Amino acid sequence: MFKKIVLIALVAMLSIAALPTASVSASELTDETSPPTGEVTGEKLEAAWERALLLNERVGKTFERVDTLTEKIQTLIEKADEKGMDTSAVQAALDAFNAAVDEAYPVYEAAQDVIAAHAGFDANGKVTDAETAQATLKSLGESLKEIRGMTVESGKALRDAIKAFREANPRPEKPEGASFSPSTSG
Repeated sequence: MFKKIVLIALVAMLSIAALPTASVSASELTDETSPPTGEVTGEKLEAAWERALLLNERVGKTFERVDTLTEKIQTLIEKADEKGMDTSAVQAALDAFNAAVDEAYPVYEAAQDVIAAHAGFDANGKVTDAETAQATLKSLGESLKEIRGMTVESGKALRDAIKAFREANPRPEKPEGASFSPSTSG
């Protein structure tokens, strides 16, 4: 039961963490529907840069955990297969998720190049050129949105496939009186 809970939590965290919850807050700076009124201050750009870096860090940690997560899911699929359970939907969802992650990773790497160049910002995140800084934020924000677009649906589909599998294959309940009791013999 614990493995199932951990698995659900990992899948949920992965799908949530891989997805930005906001548009990196740079969208307010680059909203094409209405031109910005007044000048964007360096403080706003610096704050947006800091938020973008934090979001990027979260996405990076998620990419680091993907292999471990998918290996655990694959192991559970193999164990279920050995028991004769139909795991085809979960396997297909896992394969699609892995393909989406593989497709998204180069976009993440390109975002790292944007961060490393930090055009418009100095090494401490202070604005050196507001116009260039806005362009950098826009580029980084688009990359993070693209990663989200590539992974969100497959992450949800994987989570749903696991949930459906668990509903179709509930874990057998332990017989009454069957509990773990450690041996006292040494």
